[in-house]
Amino acid sequence: MIPIASFAGRSVALFGLGGSGLSTAKALAAGGAHVRAWDDSPDARENAAAEGVPLGDLREADWTSFAALILAPGAPLTHPEPHWSATLARGANVEVIGDIELFCRERALHAPGAPLIAITGTNGKSTTTALIAHILREAGADVQLGGNIGTPILDLEPPSPERVYVVECSSFQIDLAPSLNPSVGVMLNLTPDHLDRHGTMENYAAIKQRLVEGSDFAVVGRDDAWSEAIFQYLKGAGHAVVGISNSRPTAFGTVSLDSGHLRRTFALPMLKTLEENLFDLSHAPSLRGAHNAQNAAAAFAACERLGLPHDEIGLRMRSFPGLAHRMEQVGRRDRVLFVNDSKATNADAAEKALLSFDDIFWIAGGKAKAGGIEPLRPLFGKVRKAYLIGEAAGAFAATLEGAVAYEYCGTLDVATAAAARDAQASDAGEPVVLLSPACASYDQFANFEKRGDAFRDYVAGLLAEDAGQGALF
Repeated sequence: MIPIASFAGRSVALFGLGGSGLSTAKALAAGGAHVRAWDDSPDARENAAAEGVPLGDLREADWTSFAALILAPGAPLTHPEPHWSATLARGANVEVIGDIELFCRERALHAPGAPLIAITGTNGKSTTTALIAHILREAGADVQLGGNIGTPILDLEPPSPERVYVVECSSFQIDLAPSLNPSVGVMLNLTPDHLDRHGTMENYAAIKQRLVEGSDFAVVGRDDAWSEAIFQYLKGAGHAVVGISNSRPTAFGTVSLDSGHLRRTFALPMLKTLEENLFDLSHAPSLRGAHNAQNAAAAFAACERLGLPHDEIGLRMRSFPGLAHRMEQVGRRDRVLFVNDSKATNADAAEKALLSFDDIFWIAGGKAKAGGIEPLRPLFGKVRKAYLIGEAAGAFAATLEGAVAYEYCGTLDVATAAAARDAQASDAGEPVVLLSPACASYDQFANFEKRGDAFRDYVAGLLAEDAGQGALF
């Protein structure tokens, strides 16, 4: 835990008692603040009270007594309208901040030189955050990993110069962190998202820009118009910035994907150039696909900035296991690779997995999202056969009819066994049994994690059966 000394002896309002809210309340109390916490949910309040968090209805509070409102990132700050607690705070000229801001203030007080790598982007930020943390940890650093991924930031160890903080930041968290100043700020990409909370794409992009603009060194994607505009703005302002790209292999100084390799081109005197080959992505099986190439490029640039040699970064990338349920390789049976991509709860997410493999034995279905799998039709040629489960099975079959062989399986255990059977019997060099459902899970599972865990268990069972029969893998 990080005790919040910056509010010692002062009264602080806190709204939102989920995981990060409880963490924040405890950290404030540990630092000597007087906390008055509230949540609109009676269940959340009951749980917080059981954890010893002092409660008080903020609607009835004297807001002139508060030094700050700590707002949960799930509560709207501006759109579609400010949360009532934010309106009350602003009416009393009380600042509204979040847990990332509290961390930044503690870092500034106690260890301003502690390396902080902050990562944002519409897509890929969790994988990039985990990859950077993995590289640094395997290289021997004391890495503290948290924020929007896994551990709330105030549950990490207190700031000290020898610790490296690798923190994923959502747009909601950035909006509540006015002094966010990472050593390295990473912004991967920008596509329309959360516009119900930010109003316009311009507002959304401006919030994301704050993370890299406030950094000592920025790593910015160049493959969409919004990110490219931010890259050019930072470059024009003289900010230390490096670009990353999957589509600009000849852009000077940019870490780019070119024929499966991360490369960089430098301009030299006398109209010469220097081609620098950084890493062969085929050596990192958990980083397949163009989307992961962008993640790898960002991680490479960030870790290079912290002083890691190129060969050290490449070595650690090779051992990256990937994130659970995101193109996670969970087993191999002779030539057959089993991949858990349960996080793919819509067609857009499933597209990334289908683009990353050939000879796919595809397990799909669940609770369908709008549009189904029709957007994936251009990729049907990569699918040897589909195994359909859940409520979406009928609709998916209608879409696949005449384009892809399919089998009604109903449940995930039946689909896993059938796909493994057919993949093993195929003539493919590396057949892939891919769970990438393009659906929500809650017709049969509580969430995508439970669905992915079940798939992992079914694969382990198949491998155990084969091992018992003396098969070689």
